[in-house]
Amino acid sequence: MKGRLFLIPSSLSDSPVDQVIPAYNKKVVSNIKHYIVENERTARRMLIKLGITTPIDELKFHTLNKHTTNEDIPAFLNIAETADLGLLSEAGTPAVADPGSEIIALAHKRNIKVIPLVGPSSILLAMMASGLNGQNFAFIGYLPIKNPARTKKIKEVEKRSQTENQSQIIIETPYRNNQLLHDLITTCSNSTYLCLAIDITGKNEFIQTHRIEYWRTHKPEMNKIPAIFIIHKKV
Repeated sequence: MKGRLFLIPSSLSDSPVDQVIPAYNKKVVSNIKHYIVENERTARRMLIKLGITTPIDELKFHTLNKHTTNEDIPAFLNIAETADLGLLSEAGTPAVADPGSEIIALAHKRNIKVIPLVGPSSILLAMMASGLNGQNFAFIGYLPIKNPARTKKIKEVEKRSQTENQSQIIIETPYRNNQLLHDLITTCSNSTYLCLAIDITGKNEFIQTHRIEYWRTHKPEMNKIPAIFIIHKKV
């Protein structure tokens, strides 16, 4: 019997796992012994939080990270020819601003059933709570790190948000959050809206949307805290 590839979300913060992960997911992971993960240590910790019933030392972990080559990937799926396999995210949902799309694409080619499990996505939770256009939005991902490329990209994204009436979702490495906020409020127009969604689902969760002119004098501390930025210059 051919196995299945389960896409397993992880919690975004240290909040109790049962607040953000359905009980059904716990039943699924208790029947899986092979996992594709970005970091084995954090994967073990997440599975323990989920209350997995299989002894953790009986599980097999296959690492998928920046050092993984395209030649390594096909072997990861061999187990799914005969047994269930889990693709476990570091935080949030697999393959959404997260590694794994190559694994999933190959699973489809091999006719391995892909099953996404419900769980938290910081991108969608931020969009939901922003009050901006959730009918038309784009995930931009990371901006260029250095100027003038970063300033040019911010202006392009801001213009696109206006011409297409489209919310633009941006992420950043947490230790560069303060610099990105500075660059956004320096570059964007006063009337452009900016949502800051910080520590989503965490005990210090902060989600607010205001015009750029507001953020210039009300900058929250967000260094080294996971965050989502959404901008929208309305027509």
